[in-house]
Amino acid sequence: MAENLLSFEFEVVTVDNRGDLIKRDRQTTLYYIEKLNSNIILEMVAIPGGTFYLGARENEEGLLASQTPQHWVTVKPFWLSKYPITQGQWQFVSTLPKIEVSLTPYPANFSGENRPIEQVSWYEAKEFCNRLSEYTKRFYHLPSEAQWEYACRGNTKTPFHFGETITTELANYSGVNWEYEGKICSQGFYGKGPLGEDRRETNPVGFFQVANHFGLYDLHGNVREWCEDTWHRNYLGAPIDSIAWITDGDETKRVIRGGSWNSSPKKCRSAYRGRFDPNASLYDIGFRIAYC
Repeated sequence: MAENLLSFEFEVVTVDNRGDLIKRDRQTTLYYIEKLNSNIILEMVAIPGGTFYLGARENEEGLLASQTPQHWVTVKPFWLSKYPITQGQWQFVSTLPKIEVSLTPYPANFSGENRPIEQVSWYEAKEFCNRLSEYTKRFYHLPSEAQWEYACRGNTKTPFHFGETITTELANYSGVNWEYEGKICSQGFYGKGPLGEDRRETNPVGFFQVANHFGLYDLHGNVREWCEDTWHRNYLGAPIDSIAWITDGDETKRVIRGGSWNSSPKKCRSAYRGRFDPNASLYDIGFRIAYC
């Protein structure tokens, strides 16, 4: 693959605890292009290996027991799609020969070739990986939970790769307070950060034109993303490497990460993890793919 490697430049921003911009950098990394047809490509970004703390800090706002105990994990280098899989990419792969599961070319609730695919189950996402692997002769798969969080953090330790908070000028999530019987049941702000917009739909991938330090986009919000792992109620006994944790868990649930347009900012944190029936689909769940 070395002869096919390219480089691209991207912008990274950092905000203070009130959401005000304090730093703007231009960085460069490596990637390769998987050409699906004359119009559709898939960009895979190089994720360097390293060691990081997986999980939430003890004092992190929004901390849940499922995000603990925080522990060291060693991650080998791998590749991850620059964006969540788009509807254009999905439509092409859905035309490839079936392996185990039938795929609908147009399942998304919010249509647009460059919007992320959504309303696909975990099994359908796996079928996408299997068909693409057969087509390209590379083993594509859903990222493990450890790979996903490591890639999302991009060598940061803060709740978001932007910093201690997040704003709707940088990501697509629900930035308004939702009230029930006079009480706020979902906050549209995080920490000392601001309230913002509630777009109620997906954006095209890369809409905000800012990436994390690894050159990845749309990790906080837009669509939640399937991971390979079965659900475990916490990290007790979790692997200390980046393999998917698929033993001794709840087989009726698979891990989802990243938050969505429909999520509060707390649920968009790097450490936040959720679970969902792998047979089910929803209008704010998509995925991105990995290659090792």
